[in-house]
Amino acid sequence: MGRVVDKNSAPHYFWGDKCSSWILMNRDSLSVKIETMPAGTRETLHYHSEARQFFFILKGTAVFYVDGKTETLKELQGILIEPMSKHFIANETAEPIDFLLVSQPDNDSTNDRTDLDE
Repeated sequence: MGRVVDKNSAPHYFWGDKCSSWILMNRDSLSVKIETMPAGTRETLHYHSEARQFFFILKGTAVFYVDGKTETLKELQGILIEPMSKHFIANETAEPIDFLLVSQPDNDSTNDRTDLDE
């Protein structure tokens, strides 16, 4: 039988400018996280050599910058970011955003992230 996990019991860490992540599941081949970004925050432009990532917006509106193009996602919309795609997520609103982040394989344990100068 599986183990029940929720945001209150999941391991938590901070990233970026007061952004939060709760690790719901973490294996070498797959990770699932809930993340929160306060108003006016953004991630650094980067890419992953191997990991593909799926972002699913739970609350708010997020702007994704992917390979020089912009996509705005609202609640209950998702986007797949393929390996080697230069990207970042931004919260350009006055409200926080919450989203699921699914990575395959897990990019944290493999150090699969390369930050880029902007």
